Formats: sequence, structure tokens, C-alpha cells
Amino acid sequence: MHRILRPWALAVAAIFALAPAPASAQETDTGKLTLDRLFSAEFRGDFFGPARWLDDGAAYTTLERSEDGQGRDLVRYDTRSGERSILIRGSSLIPTGGTTPIPIQGYEWSPDGDNLLIYTNSQRVWRRNTRGDYWVYDTRTGDLRQLGGGAEPSTLMFAKFDPSGTRVAYRRGYDLYVENLASGELTRLTDDGSRTTINGTFDWVYEEEFDARDGFRWSPDGEMIAYWQLDATGIGEFLMINNTDSLYSYTIPVQYPKAGDMNSAARVGVVAASGGETRWFEVPGDLRDNYIPRMEWAGSSDAIVIQRMNRLQNTNTVMIGDVNTGAMVPIKTEQDRAWVNTVDDWEFYDRGLAFIWESESTGYRHVYRVTRDGGSTRPITFGGWDVIGIDLVDTENGWLWFRASPANATQRYLYRARLDGSNPAQRITPEGQPGTHGYNISPNGQFAFHTWSQFGTPPITELISLPDHQTIRTLVDNADLKATVESLDRGEYEFFTVNVNGFELDGWMMKPLDLIPGRKYPILMYGYTGPAGTTATDSWGGFNYLWHLMLTQQGYIVATVDNRGTPSPKGRDFRKAIYRNYGTVASEDQAAAVRQILRERSYIDPERVGAWGWSGGGTYTLNQLFRYPELYSLGMAVAPVTHEKFYDTIYTERYMGLPDENEKGYDASAPITFASGLEGDLLIVHGTGDDNVHFQNTEVLINELIKHNKAFTMMAYPNRSHGIFEGQGTRRHLQELLTRFLMENMPPGGM
Repeated sequence: MHRILRPWALAVAAIFALAPAPASAQETDTGKLTLDRLFSAEFRGDFFGPARWLDDGAAYTTLERSEDGQGRDLVRYDTRSGERSILIRGSSLIPTGGTTPIPIQGYEWSPDGDNLLIYTNSQRVWRRNTRGDYWVYDTRTGDLRQLGGGAEPSTLMFAKFDPSGTRVAYRRGYDLYVENLASGELTRLTDDGSRTTINGTFDWVYEEEFDARDGFRWSPDGEMIAYWQLDATGIGEFLMINNTDSLYSYTIPVQYPKAGDMNSAARVGVVAASGGETRWFEVPGDLRDNYIPRMEWAGSSDAIVIQRMNRLQNTNTVMIGDVNTGAMVPIKTEQDRAWVNTVDDWEFYDRGLAFIWESESTGYRHVYRVTRDGGSTRPITFGGWDVIGIDLVDTENGWLWFRASPANATQRYLYRARLDGSNPAQRITPEGQPGTHGYNISPNGQFAFHTWSQFGTPPITELISLPDHQTIRTLVDNADLKATVESLDRGEYEFFTVNVNGFELDGWMMKPLDLIPGRKYPILMYGYTGPAGTTATDSWGGFNYLWHLMLTQQGYIVATVDNRGTPSPKGRDFRKAIYRNYGTVASEDQAAAVRQILRERSYIDPERVGAWGWSGGGTYTLNQLFRYPELYSLGMAVAPVTHEKFYDTIYTERYMGLPDENEKGYDASAPITFASGLEGDLLIVHGTGDDNVHFQNTEVLINELIKHNKAFTMMAYPNRSHGIFEGQGTRRHLQELLTRFLMENMPPGGM
């Protein structure tokens, strides 16, 4: 639908016309950002890796461009001295009959270091490229050969060495195989795989919401493989339609269980690596109304351990299964009146007698030592703060390394604590280094690849020693990118807090270069607001930061606030305040935050308040515009969920409960319920090939807006997925669309 331009829109259009970069490089104003500059190579940073630790951390390997231009060399560095040697030249990775080296997209070393497993020619499976080709390079003989027994290109998944390094297991087509590296002999482990009988990987919703992709594990002795099997028979299929890639349209079916509907039935079993019958474990309850989101070997080859979660996801039971009998025994149960999370870092240690566990039972997320029989649970970390994530369980030296930020939820630091819980947590990241810190720690706990950034400052990666956190050498300094960013015209930014309903919410604000006293400036609120991510973080920010900076150069204030329900390290009550009222609580917090910002900052124009976001942020944008028309004058919603009933089972039911038990909560949280309240300018953007948030969401909202005779603007990107990036020029077009809509409907600058 076309919009009628307001009187000041012509002046805004003139401002926007200045945005494209000048044709001559000599005329470029290095301080000013344009969309052309943002989409050039000027702001591409450098990165390190992929790197792999060797010899427990005494050395590491990484990929570097070959001097002869033949692909990339695999290079070994001595960690302490930095001595460099080329282990495998790129020219060694040219297949027989080929002319160019295999492009390495991922690699793993065999346990003995003699063989290199190479992943290449990958293709997307929903979100990630998890299907491709695998090759093995023998460092002793120089032999290079492809795995898969003549399989079609890009059909192998999750290939991995056995503990001896003599065999590789992978998923091919619908089934699991083991390949002997010496003989090339293939052993087929399953033969019942199909589109609805899913062996060794997962359906759409498990992958998206449990981050479950690789669905099989070698036993520690290499004799067996444990794996998931999902029965997707009868799962509702959502049909996406492709109108553009052929003369006649065709549908793309996606097995996608919507909130309240039937799930796949998941079970786990073990099969001998030499082949034979699978022994299935006896997991109690209806397999379609319970989940098995995690499974590992229980520190030995005689038992596996699973996490079994009920449909409401408020109970997580740890169960150990005997591989000889299939019997399952519960050893620990985690419960919450809202929801519980899966535990990803639950490593067995102490000769298999105990395992690591995370719990919010005290009101904060902490780490515990749980005995194998579940009889004893002892805290490793404790206090009125959250553990954010575990980086290493160093059983040899008795340390737990983890990230936390007790005093500032916008930042991330490295800590360590004794595995026996005998000492308070010790901060390892130096006090003089604020921001967000990430670590890849060596197995011996003596070194780490440390990546660090701050708001508006590109990341650097360095090799450090631990626990003294001393820099051994800088691996990537991003000096050119940093200099380019620092040369830009940048106004002040600040991190701030607002108090809403007794909770302190974090936010940041970017300001124009010069705020003229007495004038009022428009503000664009950026948000995600959901439990899957935060936006108020003291980190680089990448493309979004640069685009927001470009807007401040035009005269906008840009800000964000993390409401209750976002995964901030502020305790259980903060994160779970949204239970059964997802959209309502988030919207109330955001509106209250904006009102406080307006009260405290007289330079912000209350008549020019906008909101924008993507996915959950698109939902947030619609909610703010529809519920608070007196507060927001503009919104740009990209790929929004317009009613939670249209989204999947696992995510939606975790936070909202079952639809038939919380119908009022679902409706009260949905922006579509309040569509009649729209008064401001609204842009809706969606990809018609979005397998995650279906285009259905936008179509149903359009009908509701039409019913209430509401004017709006929309843009549909044919066959683009949730990220709206496929196709030449797509992201450039989208970003210009957002920029133009903003400037035409909420003019920049002080007034």
C-alpha cells in the first residue's frame, strides 16, 4: 500500500538523497556513513581460525592462506614459543583429477593426530550448513580420499572419528553408517530411515528450539553408537509456496508442529559399531508428550544419560540407561513453576562418579556437583549472581572455568572456581578490561584464545596464558577496521538503567554528534525483548551498530532496553516474569521504559518515538505500536510473530503453556489482538519462504488491519527465509527500505 507523503517528507527525501556514496574516492567524507559504504568491503573485519588445540594445549592448528595461492595451509603453532610449521599445504588437498584444493569449511583431527577429517561443499539444513562432503587426509602417506562410498554430493552429516581414529561414523541419506578408513568398508547401522523416521538427527522444531542437530555419539570404547530416532509420522506440515523459480508454482512442505499440536516421538538407542539390532531404552511416558533434548555417554561405555523433559518443560529428569538391558533409572529431577532449561554442560568426571549440573533453584543460575546416583548435590558456585556459561571443566587440576558478570549484566567476564566448591569464584578477566569477553580454553587450562570487544569497538583476538591472563601474542587486532570506525563522526553514547516494577532494566543510547540546546530529537527504539536474546550488551555490535550510527549522523537518537524475560544475568525472577504473559509483560516494560526516558531527557521529542526489530523484535514493534499509540508514532517490524499460536510447540509452550490451558494469555500477548489500535506509520517486512516465522503471520495480520481500515506499508521478499538474505542485493535493498521509511515518516534532526 502506498503512503501519502506528509508536507515535510520532501525535505526528508532531499536529505536521504545525500546518502549514496560519492563516485570519486577523493570526495568521500570519511566521517560520514552511507548505505553504500556499509555494504562495501570497508567494514569487513578479520577473524582467527578455525583453530584446534593439540597435545592438551601445548600447540594448536589454524588455517592460513597459502603463499602460492593454492587454497589454505593447515599450520601448527607451538603455543608458548609461537614456532610455526606447515603441517598440510593447501596444494596437498587437490583431489585426484582436480585442479584446485578442497575448500576447508571445517576440520577435526583424529585422536592420534595422524588423520585430518575435512568438511566441505556444505549446504543449509534450515538454519545452518550441516550437510556436505567429508574427506580424510592421512598425514603419514599424503593420501586424500572422500568418504561416503560414492554418495551423492553434500549428503553426509556430522562425520566423526571413533576413539581409535580408525573409523568414521556419519549420517548418509536417512541412515547411519560406519566407514573403515583402512579398507573403505561401509557398515550400515540403520535401514529404516525415511522422511518421517529420522535417525541420527532431528526434526525442524528440535533443531530450532533445542539446538539439537548432531544426533549420535561414539561410546568411549568405540564399540557402540548411541543415537536418537524421531518418528515424525502425522506431524502437521506447513506448506510454503514458491511462485518464482519455475513457470508453475510448487509447495515446500515443512514438518512443523504448531503450539498445542502433536510432536514427533523421540527415543534413544544403542547399536554395535559393527552392525546389528538397536537396543532401545525404556523411557517412561508418552513419547510424543515428552522430550529428550540431551543424551550423552555416562562417563563409561556401559551406560548413557539423558535429560527427559515433559511437554510443559517445567520438569527435567536426568535418567541413566543400562546399555545391556535398556532399563532407565531417574537420578535427578529439576523443576520450576515456570520452565526449566536444558543443561548443555553436564560433563561426567571423577572417574564417572559425578557430573556437572546447572540449576536456578536458589533464584540464580549456579553450577553443582551431582553424584552418579543423584544422592548428593553440592554447589560449586554460589551467591546472588548468575553463571552465564561454562568454558571448561578442568578435572585434572580441579577447576571450573565459566563466564559471569555479577555487577553489570551488559558485560561478560571469565571466572573460575574449585570443582569441590571450596572457594568463592575468582575473576580472571582483568578489572581494567570492561566489555564482552569470550574464551576458547585449552584442555589443560593453561591457555586460551581470548576475543574481546566493547560497544562500538571491533573485537580483537589474542592468545593468553591462564590464570594470569597475560597476552602471549595478538592473533587478530582488526586495526584497520578499528581505525576506520574511529574516523567516523560519532556522538556520545551511554549505558543507563530504568526502574520498572521494581526491576532495574539495562539499556544503551546513541546520540547525534551535536545536540542543539532547546531542540528535540526523534528516538528509534531497537528491541528483541524475548527470552532468546539480549540487545543491551557492551559489545561491538557489528552491522547493526554501524547502521544505527548512520542514523545518528542524520539526527536520530537510537536506544534499546532489555525488559524482564530477556536472558540477562539478573536472576530467575527477572527472566521468568513473562511466564504465560510473554507479550504483555514485555510490552508494559518497554512502554514504561520509554516514558521514563522521555521524562528524564528533555531533548527527546515525544511526538517522534519509533520502534523497530526483527523476529521477536518484530513482534515487540507491533505490540508497542498497537497497544501504545499515544507513545509510538512509527514502527518497522521485520518477520514478526503476530500470534503465538502460529509458532512452534517447544518455544511457545515453554514460555506460554499450552494454548487450550492459557487461551486468554495467548490472546493477550498477541499483537494481532490489538491491531485496531494502530495510529502511527507501520512497515511490515517478511520473507515468503520463511520456514521459522511463517509468512502466514503477516498475512493474517494484514487481514486484521484491513478489517479495521488501518493504513500500513508492507514488503514481501519472495522465497527469502527468516534472515532475508538470499538473492543478489537483498540485504542492501532491505536496509534501504528501512532507512527510507524511517526518514520519510519520522523526520530526523532537532526541532
